[in-house]
Amino acid sequence: MRRAFIAGNWKMYKDLNEAVALAKELRAALADAGDVDIGVCTNAVALASVAKELDGSNIAVGAQNMYWEAEGAFTGEISAKMILSAGAKLVILGHSERRHVFGETNEDVRKKLDAALAAGLSPILCVGELIEERKAGKTEDVVRSQVESALKDRPADEVAKVTVAYEPVWAIGTGETATPEQAQDVHAFIRKLLASLADEGVAEKIRIQYGGSVKPENVDGLMAKPDIDGALVGGAALKADKFERIVKFQGV
Repeated sequence: MRRAFIAGNWKMYKDLNEAVALAKELRAALADAGDVDIGVCTNAVALASVAKELDGSNIAVGAQNMYWEAEGAFTGEISAKMILSAGAKLVILGHSERRHVFGETNEDVRKKLDAALAAGLSPILCVGELIEERKAGKTEDVVRSQVESALKDRPADEVAKVTVAYEPVWAIGTGETATPEQAQDVHAFIRKLLASLADEGVAEKIRIQYGGSVKPENVDGLMAKPDIDGALVGGAALKADKFERIVKFQGV
């Protein structure tokens, strides 16, 4: 049985003081969360302060992006070493907003994943299709391309360190959510793909999160599905009470 992993992605919300205040609320609210791994991924400005606030708690802290070079003349970027030095251990890579707003390619995501794993960070690899790709029946083709580009030809022990987050782009920030059945179908497809890239044992251990308008009203149905092992939560992660309810999902 895979241990559930619920992570909040705060995106470009919460200034420094607001982020620390939310972290303080979550520390208290989730202290009794039980058998679930929890993470929050904040903006770079708040990263060290949030990590300090959550130090010693049951909530891991992560960054929302990173660059693949260790250092250099890359204005505006942050490195794996910087993330670790801030006290964080998670990093989101390949989020749809990075791919579709900022033009990141599969090759870019692969290089970032290389750097994250080499540094000892725990990466959350995001994959997912656009609405036109789903309507055209290309969901599996798109997801296969993204997963294979990031994970193909890696040692099985490296693949095992990755969390995959399936985020249908059409459901991110739109209020639309894939049905539990739609999400389960893609999660099961990803798990079979992971088995072919690594092995069955690794594929059974890797956690695959669902992301895309996850909220208290739909989390129980999603988490009841056998291949959905957690959630990468956007808007609902910005309110302590909503995120608490998601972390404390029911019915599994």
